[in-house]
Amino acid sequence: MLKVPALLARQAIYPLQELAFKRPTFPYLAELEQSQWLPRAGVEALQQEKLRRLLALAHAHCPWHRQRLNAAGLSPDNLSSLADLARLPTMDKQDASAHREELVWAGVPGGTFKYNTGGSSGQPLIFHFGRSRQASDAAGRMRARRWWGVDVGEPEVYLWGAPVELNKTDWVKTVRDRLINQLVLNAFAMSPARMDAYLDAMEGFQPRCLYGYASSVALLAAHAQARSRRPRLAGLKVVCTTGEPLFPHQRELIHEVFGVPVANEFGSRDIGFTAHETPQGQVLLMSESILLEVLDAAGQPVAPGEMGEAVMTGLCSEAQPFIRYRTGDMVRLSPEPDHAGRGLHVIAEVVGRSTDFLVREDGTIMHALAGIYVLRACEGLAEFKLIQHTAVDVEVLAVANARWNEDSAAGIIAGLKQRLGESVRVTVKRVDSIAPEASGQHRYVVSHVRLGGELDRATRKT
Repeated sequence: MLKVPALLARQAIYPLQELAFKRPTFPYLAELEQSQWLPRAGVEALQQEKLRRLLALAHAHCPWHRQRLNAAGLSPDNLSSLADLARLPTMDKQDASAHREELVWAGVPGGTFKYNTGGSSGQPLIFHFGRSRQASDAAGRMRARRWWGVDVGEPEVYLWGAPVELNKTDWVKTVRDRLINQLVLNAFAMSPARMDAYLDAMEGFQPRCLYGYASSVALLAAHAQARSRRPRLAGLKVVCTTGEPLFPHQRELIHEVFGVPVANEFGSRDIGFTAHETPQGQVLLMSESILLEVLDAAGQPVAPGEMGEAVMTGLCSEAQPFIRYRTGDMVRLSPEPDHAGRGLHVIAEVVGRSTDFLVREDGTIMHALAGIYVLRACEGLAEFKLIQHTAVDVEVLAVANARWNEDSAAGIIAGLKQRLGESVRVTVKRVDSIAPEASGQHRYVVSHVRLGGELDRATRKT
């Protein structure tokens, strides 16, 4: 399988691509390689400097933030410590949605790009990001890969999905990916035959890193195990998982099949790449780009080592600033420093939300995001829950917002039929609220369709 020499990809093709897109990825990567070795006080001084700049931009270009900053008596000039940020009330997804026009800086250098999120949270959000945020995400992952001995431009396989029609291929992006040694395999169409082909493609490509949704990578591992197949990947250094919790049995399964360590990352579309696991088993915050507060139910900081809600400020979110943004995720900071000597903050535990797979009538297994992409594109939804009762019977519980109209339900039905097949019966039920599961967990995609055999090992939640 054709690959570009890693040195050429790293030193020429990849930097030229980022330059063409006006993304300062490689300059930021160079900064991150230096700043990670600052002592903790130095890292926090850098955070304060970036926060001061973000507040200045938000005050100048975002009317909603300007009103909030003025009301709190907070300005870049009187920010004497990171603790001063607590004078500003938190914001949440509803605030970001309701005040979108007053939050976006249309004139941000490099332009703004519209995106949507909701992921497994069940609360869709349309927002904007800029080149600085893109560079932060890309550079942060590059640095994290280097912790594991995988350098920029070395071959990587992505087990991923995309919010586009599954029968269309963006050939320009495919070529671009291949020029920087990235091979993308579709996580939204994982039939047994396709998974056999994926394993063949990986052996032909010989990646240094496999990256994908935690449950999708576990599913591929379970399939390989059911086939009594041990992928021949001599150069593989690490499997990096993302997008959802990585359960211990999934980590064990992936390690067993691929024979390399498994490193989990933490992030979201609205805030961006947030943290990554190290070879020493710690999860490090990307402290240069994310300011993390861990708060209790009353909005007060918890003691180090205690669980609380992750409230984040995206220090590279100039296009649409997320300042003291309540993510809904529960985290616990560790009082320990990084074992390798970095000054980055250490996250002891992340309690995210989990979702199930969706199964087409023909047996094709799809990551839950295949359905979530359809639902979060509907601006009329404030919250949702998708329940797959059988392979041909799907129910959507919908909490509507002010943008809901007579076409909203029809759009949801058409979109899900496009993903799951025209024979699927889709029922959209309007509700006032959506209760958590009996366990207290919020699951926003629930499938009652069993996968059977070894595949169930990859998909169970415990």
